[in-house]
Amino acid sequence: MSQRDLLIALSVMAIWGLNFSVIKLGVGEADPVLVTALRFTFATIPAIFFVKRPNVKWTYLLSYGLVFTIGVWGMATWSMDAGLSAGMASVLLQLNVFIAVILGYLFLNEPLSRAKMSGGVLAICGLALSLSVTDGTVSLAGVLLILLAALCWSIASIIIKKAATKEVFAFTVWAMLYALLPLYILAFYHSGAEQFQHTLQTWNSSLAFSVLFQAYPVTLLGYWIWNRILSTHPLSTVAPLTLLVPIFGLLGAFLFYQEQVESTKIIACLLIISGLMVGLIRPEVWSTLRLQVNVLRR
Repeated sequence: MSQRDLLIALSVMAIWGLNFSVIKLGVGEADPVLVTALRFTFATIPAIFFVKRPNVKWTYLLSYGLVFTIGVWGMATWSMDAGLSAGMASVLLQLNVFIAVILGYLFLNEPLSRAKMSGGVLAICGLALSLSVTDGTVSLAGVLLILLAALCWSIASIIIKKAATKEVFAFTVWAMLYALLPLYILAFYHSGAEQFQHTLQTWNSSLAFSVLFQAYPVTLLGYWIWNRILSTHPLSTVAPLTLLVPIFGLLGAFLFYQEQVESTKIIACLLIISGLMVGLIRPEVWSTLRLQVNVLRR
């Protein structure tokens, strides 16, 4: 990977990590489901008029749109409204990697390596430890919602694989269109019609920044750049960069919300991130390491 591509990729990771603090800013001003609906409205319109519809079944677009918008980001946004801090949300959402491994094993017959199993154990230990954090940045409801978001992210990945499309950006944009009406219906069900009127009347720069930042730098620009990088570089080279997302997430929470970083939280985050790193190690690397250990023993 060239230095230019590396810097671009790091910028995307920073944007995605800081996004959790920006989401927190938005839910402080409006209903979390409505914030999510506004985010994807601006991400879809006017982009939909400039992106050709991908040649896939509408059922894939609908299912991905619902799972990605409501399941992933609706629940992630709601988790922060339910008491989970931006930093911890950014870390716990990464558990989607291991949920995806389990779902891939169960439904796609994908192999379950020792590295992935070992990484999963570390991550689960980190999740369990995070529930003991008592500084006010973790709530049971928030954790359950972010785990639901992680599960939905894994399901969304399976839907993309089943759709077998190479036009991932166009697929994402058109899928978001299918989800807009259900998002607004859910927002109406969650908080009533008065929330829509209240949001319009109290619309301010903080809410505008939160919604537009999520729509354009995070969703459209971020995914467009990321898909281009994935198409031109090996997955084994690019995938480890996503480990930086929770790092930037924690940094953003510390800078903007003075989120406390006490020892229990540090250990929990390290366990989860270490689990991600171990899970990304390819089987041939483990084989090489075992051979080297056997040589040293002799």
